[in-house]
Amino acid sequence: MVFAIICLGGLTLLVLIFESHWTSENGHHHSRQSHKNASRGNGCWLTEDFEVVKDCAPCTDFELASKSEPACIASGFKEILHCSISGKVLRGCDRVTWIDERNFWTFEALMFLAGIFSYSVVYVRQKMLDQEMLQRIQKQLARGV
Repeated sequence: MVFAIICLGGLTLLVLIFESHWTSENGHHHSRQSHKNASRGNGCWLTEDFEVVKDCAPCTDFELASKSEPACIASGFKEILHCSISGKVLRGCDRVTWIDERNFWTFEALMFLAGIFSYSVVYVRQKMLDQEMLQRIQKQLARGV
């Protein structure tokens, strides 16, 4: 049973790694997003072919405080695009992939450590209970019961 659980856990991790790799390559190079993502490039990604030059990243504290970049105002994240006609533009984006991935793996590591800790506590407690039971049996045998 433990072997099956370990195999399923390994298979799950393998699927997550492959999925992460495939979605990062085939992600959002020609996606069409709504007008809510303001930028200085007048929405050229809606009408022109574009390529993502720099993936979604958090805006700096200065950009957020000064509101100098319209792309940063709505979500706090920006990505740099190169439109075929308009050139380089900034576009707001919803999520930063690497932050989400880091948070996921941090959560997984914490849950793994919590599982190991829980297992350790149960193991130690079981050993203590087994020892108490052996002592009771030895006392009963010594009394001749």
